[in-house]
Amino acid sequence: MKPFLLLASRAEDAAAEDEYAAYLRYGGLAPEQLHRIRLEAAPLPDLDLAEYAGVIVGGSPFTSSDPAEKKSVTQHRVERELAGLLDRIVAEDFPFLGACYGVGTLGRHQGALIDRTFGEQLGGVEIELTQEGLADPLLRGMPRRFTAFTGHKEACTKLPSHAVLLASSRTCPVHMFRIKQNMYATQFHPELDAEGLVTRIDIYRHAGYFPPESAEELMADARRFTATEPMKILTNFVARYAS
Repeated sequence: MKPFLLLASRAEDAAAEDEYAAYLRYGGLAPEQLHRIRLEAAPLPDLDLAEYAGVIVGGSPFTSSDPAEKKSVTQHRVERELAGLLDRIVAEDFPFLGACYGVGTLGRHQGALIDRTFGEQLGGVEIELTQEGLADPLLRGMPRRFTAFTGHKEACTKLPSHAVLLASSRTCPVHMFRIKQNMYATQFHPELDAEGLVTRIDIYRHAGYFPPESAEELMADARRFTATEPMKILTNFVARYAS
């Protein structure tokens, strides 16, 4: 089969390696089946999409809705490169799954309103599928309601009319959407289990997501939740587009 491509942008090696391992594990992929490019480390090389089964964009410390003057040179470069790649992906309706940062990237590219209105703290959240979500092949075998882990400063406040809303939560109205037939974004993390969240809390305790002194409490709270359903999205994505 063709490999999938993971576009990552976590500068911290521990977070980057933990994320990559999670996509391998829950996607049922061997390392040679999931190529990774760390966008924060170097410019995006020229890509031939025909060499890949699909593209995955992982989470990121970048906040796409921040004012331009507050963004680093690296963030500006990554955003330009992803926007250029999305031009091609959208034109081809190429298989795409963006997790968390995917809402900011695919959403903004398609005209969604992305801002800080519906940010959510790190932790477990109940996600509810819409009727369209229940019928979508990427959500096959999933219950209407399930627990997923979140942690985001920004979210989608308004989707463009051509997007299909697939999932919401009580505190965030857009948790998953589809563009055309093959391009998806989730606000929750389909690759994240409790121990993965604990790792990220530890790594990002000084990144502004939460008061640093609350890290231990958040870790304990994360371990109270069990998230097993979101990983089916990765399993379904790989099964649907592997070739």
